[in-house]
This record gives sequence, C-alpha cells and structure tokens, in this order.
Amino acid sequence: MSLLPKTYKLLKNKYFISIFIFLVWMTFFDTKDWRLIGERLNKLNDLEKSEKQLSDQIIVTKQELMLLKSNAQSVEQYAREKYLMKKDNEDIFLVKTP
Repeated sequence: MSLLPKTYKLLKNKYFISIFIFLVWMTFFDTKDWRLIGERLNKLNDLEKSEKQLSDQIIVTKQELMLLKSNAQSVEQYAREKYLMKKDNEDIFLVKTP
C-alpha cells in the first residue's frame, strides 16, 4: 500500500511530467524523432560503404587507364577481352565455365 502514495507523488511532480512529455514528444511527434535519426544513421553507413567501393573502383580504373595509355599491346588485349574485338582472319570461340 505504500507504493500507491509514492506513485501519486511522482505523477504530481512537475519535473517528472515535463520529462515524460518531452520523451513522448521526441519519440512520436517531432520532425527529428529518434526513429528518423536511426534511419539516417543507417543510410549514412550504407553511403559510406558505397563510397569506399566506388573509390576502390576508381583506383582500379585509373590503373587500367594508365596501362592503356602507356602500352599499345595492352590496348589490343583490353579490346579483345572487354569488347570481343578480333582481327580480320580470326574466329572467336567463347567458352563459359560453370
């Protein structure tokens, strides 16, 4: 029975009421509520992963470009592998492995 008066006294406390209203407002009604902040953090993490992958891809592409600019044989090899180009007297056989 001693719990009921303590609870009633707590509910009448203006600081408790203020904190409770603030928490309810921040959780459900605010434009920058905690759910939205969590979603934005997840999106930020995804974008950072994507940025890392793209920067790695840029490095690889720059290396390929430098190789293509410096060596004529690499241009021919690149054209044959990527675009399936061939010389006039050649036949191309594509072998796909499972």
